[in-house]
Amino acid sequence: MQENRSFDSYFGTYPGADGIPMRGGQPAVCISDPRSGTCVRPFHDRQDRNLGGPHGAASATADIDGGRMDGFVQQQQAGLAGCAQTFNPACGDGGGASDVMGYHNGADIPNYWTYARDFVLQDHMFESNASWSLPAHLYLVSEWSAWCRRQGDPMSCQNALQSPGNPPDFQRRLGIRAPVAPDYAWTDLTYLLHRDGVSWGYYVFTGSEPDCENDQAMSCAAVGQSARTPGIWNPLPYFDTVRQDGQVGNVRSLSDFFSAAKAGTLPAVSWIGPNGRVSEHPPALVSAGQTYVTGLINAVMRGPDWNSTAIFLSWDDWGGFYDHIAPPRVDANGYGLRVPGLVISPYARHGYIDHQTLSADAYVKFIEDDFLGGQRLDPHTDGRPDPRPDVREAAPELGDLSSDFDFSQAPRPPEILPLDPKTDLLAPVPGTPGGPASTRAAGGGRAARRGRRSARLRRRAAARRLSGSATG
Repeated sequence: MQENRSFDSYFGTYPGADGIPMRGGQPAVCISDPRSGTCVRPFHDRQDRNLGGPHGAASATADIDGGRMDGFVQQQQAGLAGCAQTFNPACGDGGGASDVMGYHNGADIPNYWTYARDFVLQDHMFESNASWSLPAHLYLVSEWSAWCRRQGDPMSCQNALQSPGNPPDFQRRLGIRAPVAPDYAWTDLTYLLHRDGVSWGYYVFTGSEPDCENDQAMSCAAVGQSARTPGIWNPLPYFDTVRQDGQVGNVRSLSDFFSAAKAGTLPAVSWIGPNGRVSEHPPALVSAGQTYVTGLINAVMRGPDWNSTAIFLSWDDWGGFYDHIAPPRVDANGYGLRVPGLVISPYARHGYIDHQTLSADAYVKFIEDDFLGGQRLDPHTDGRPDPRPDVREAAPELGDLSSDFDFSQAPRPPEILPLDPKTDLLAPVPGTPGGPASTRAAGGGRAARRGRRSARLRRRAAARRLSGSATG
């Protein structure tokens, strides 16, 4: 699971996909710019570092605007300028260009487009919930985002699209001097996996987690994360089920993933979370994320488990970036905006574009069908009742990931891609803000060339680390 990119921002010009509407080779849509009175069309943005826009629940509602999908520019412009950290989702462009309308193409992100060309691209994958990272990651493992009034009592939990129980680091940002760890008392997928003896692992890359719960926060400093520090991208240790089942040790360092992939001892189900530097969450570099993801996929492809593996790659929310498809309304929580989705497997259909309506709920459904005989996170049948509003896997809108595979074909060989591929992305000039206006203005000079060289050196260093045993 990567961070904060819309489908149109990465695959809006991918051939055959439901991408940015075009007329005569040019974008046919135009979003009003309330500041200038003109409008902004989607444009090819070669910047390796993007800014994005606000991406909490209120911003999702504003961006969608009743299905008109025209709030992106206004939301970025209304974002805070001069923030302590530009990865605060409340931050905007500070008066510069609206890079939420920018998109990358195959020359910018060649490995991602290669996976799409040679495996499966999903062009109607929506965020499960219309909100930010913490609810998205809660949905990824449990199909719900909630706040529980009484510790240890699943029936005390109530719907919380924007503000589930915050980890202690977020409580400190809100001025709480003695934070208390949240209690996620409702049922998550690991409860069913453990009950049926299905192995699982949640792998965490040591580093930082850049996001904020409060869209109105003036600053949002990055906080550290590791397998031993639960947070917005690592919520499982706060679930009662994980603690009661003695499964907290299944939350592991990323280095354990590389070791298991090499040895052929990967668990049946693995989740992998990034750190801030490789997350693609603005202002993280797009190229750094692509290198990191390629390293993960290469590790599986080189290992003995490749012939029985399905890799699902997606992004947790849209990050404020433009997308032209209005999400279906499933319930009070979602779906949220569209994000990229890829399926990579020796049995994945070759060059297939899956047009089904999907969300991260489809991953849970696929795991349940594959390992649990179709058991669902259903409070009426799973033996652990909670008051969740619905059974997400049963939503009639939700597609079936099994259609992305052809199990009659012989398993396809690995496709090892370069960790540092040639790209048309422009590196930010060292010492300047990450916004597109500043980097574009300096794009042809010696400083920009030095910036591109230094970025290449950093990517190559990262590639060398990932080709060996990455440190988690």
